[in-house]
Amino acid sequence: MINRKKIYLFAGIVALVLILLSDALYVIDETEQVIITQFGDPVGDPVIAAGLHIKTPFIQKASFFEKRIMQWDGDANQIPTSDKKYILLDTFARWKITDPLKFFQSVNNERNMHSRLDDIIDGITRDFISEQPLIEVVRNSNRKMVFSTDEGGKSAVLPDSLLIEKGRKQITKEILDQVQILTPQYGIEVLDIRIKQVNYIEEVQEKVFDRMISERRRIAELYRSEGQGQKAQIEGQMEKELQQIRSEAYRRAQQIKGKADGRATEIYANAFTRDPDFYSFMQTLDSYRTAIDSTSTIILSTDSEFLKFIKSF
Repeated sequence: MINRKKIYLFAGIVALVLILLSDALYVIDETEQVIITQFGDPVGDPVIAAGLHIKTPFIQKASFFEKRIMQWDGDANQIPTSDKKYILLDTFARWKITDPLKFFQSVNNERNMHSRLDDIIDGITRDFISEQPLIEVVRNSNRKMVFSTDEGGKSAVLPDSLLIEKGRKQITKEILDQVQILTPQYGIEVLDIRIKQVNYIEEVQEKVFDRMISERRRIAELYRSEGQGQKAQIEGQMEKELQQIRSEAYRRAQQIKGKADGRATEIYANAFTRDPDFYSFMQTLDSYRTAIDSTSTIILSTDSEFLKFIKSF
């Protein structure tokens, strides 16, 4: 009976020790840092060394915070530029906790910090963007615009309306500088801010798209007109070359025909000079065939030369 009581007592002591140790010991990962609080108030310095640590059980509590770089992604905001262009601006940032004690005392957790960043970054961004024309938010430099032609790439000088003084990159840097002045009070450091998207609001988008469509149609019509002009030029050149070919062919045909007629005449002459009477007889028969038919009526005298071969029969 006495041994059983000792066993129960020993087991109780062991259980109590385990409970005390489980609440007294805590492990910090390489990506974490800890603030120890006692009855809700922080005590001591932040614990940033990774490994096994000890605290007063049940009285003290360990609050863990990230060491790594974290992201903030804001909502797209409608902002008017200085030239009255309404745009949707979407930004994102990267930040980390540099003073966990100050972070705990000011915002307590990451969700509250994100809410503060919404107010700080969105407000400063709105102030900077609304003071600049749209072209400053869109362009980064005054580099020459390069366009392609049939002869290769060419550079065009930017008109004054497209020249910038700061540009998107410089404006983003100024926003970051201003944010970095305000955020150390929360125990954090904002490392970078970027503009993720710049777009027109929906009403303006429709007008821009309509204008883009009209511009593309105008360019397409210009290409069609140039194509029709080139087509007419090609067809004209083709007709000219065709006329030249036909003229040359006709000239060569007439030359060949002339030579053939001359040769035929020469052959006829050589043949008929051998017997002039036969030649006269053949020519007269051809005349009869041409002049006399079943519908013709010819009145001639009996001594007509035209009938000399008929009268001889």
